Amino acid sequence: MGTLATEEFRPDLADVDTWPTLDIARAMNAGDRAVPEAVAAQLPRIAAAVDAIAARMARGGRLVYAGAGTAGRLGVLDASECPPTFNADPSQVVGLIAGGPDALVRSVEGAEDSAALAHEDLKALGLSERDTVVGVSASGRTPYALGAVEYGRDAGALTVGLACNTGSALAAAADLAVEVVVGPEFISGSTRLKSGTAQKLVLNMISTITMIRLGKTYGNLMVDVRATNAKLRARSHRIVAQATGASDEEIARALEATGGEVKHAVLVLLGGVDAPTAARLLAEHHGHLRAALAAAP
Repeated sequence: MGTLATEEFRPDLADVDTWPTLDIARAMNAGDRAVPEAVAAQLPRIAAAVDAIAARMARGGRLVYAGAGTAGRLGVLDASECPPTFNADPSQVVGLIAGGPDALVRSVEGAEDSAALAHEDLKALGLSERDTVVGVSASGRTPYALGAVEYGRDAGALTVGLACNTGSALAAAADLAVEVVVGPEFISGSTRLKSGTAQKLVLNMISTITMIRLGKTYGNLMVDVRATNAKLRARSHRIVAQATGASDEEIARALEATGGEVKHAVLVLLGGVDAPTAARLLAEHHGHLRAALAAAP
């Protein structure tokens, strides 16, 4: 472990505990600037992973994140935000963390060291060749993440390894690898810092761009948003307005006719069709609004 970039010691910070608070904050901020640059170096690999994931999900596959500690929590977070943002079925993007739900709020000792535990968690999902397993580990050697990728590969699923060190075991085990090297952490070995930030940025890209490819957006508007509360209902109205330029009255009627479905309401207003026709066109074009609009009479 001592040879990993994420575990290195920074001698320039050896007396950081004696510094003024503002100086500490400035030093942390300066180090954090390296994170987006490290992610940028991996963009071709991220794009390749997204295209491969989207192709499988378009055939009904699932995206499964698996990690321990911070990496696992970030995967669960990203998965949990897909249903409200993109109206994705909760089973479409799944986050697995070593130790189960309890590990989201407290450490579950030993869980990250068990590849067998990852096998059990993935076996319960009944993986197929349409699915993708993304193992997330800052070190690139966490047994739970490695076990998840190994199980996914044996099940015929696409596997992706996301790590923060080069030449990682996770990258070697996966079909596709993304290694975002952010260097030593501000607090030596605390990979919830720069490594966690890098992982969050990459997971944002994987889920968001995959959903764009699946037709879950119209431009940069989240037209598949699920309006489950007052805030989201107001956002739904605003999205339809931005997409169509229609009046408030027209938008209210369209949303009422379509049961609050933003994508359907946009199609009603821009395509000049009724709600049942909008639903049919979207179903025929697998939820892609642009294609449905092009096919509107």
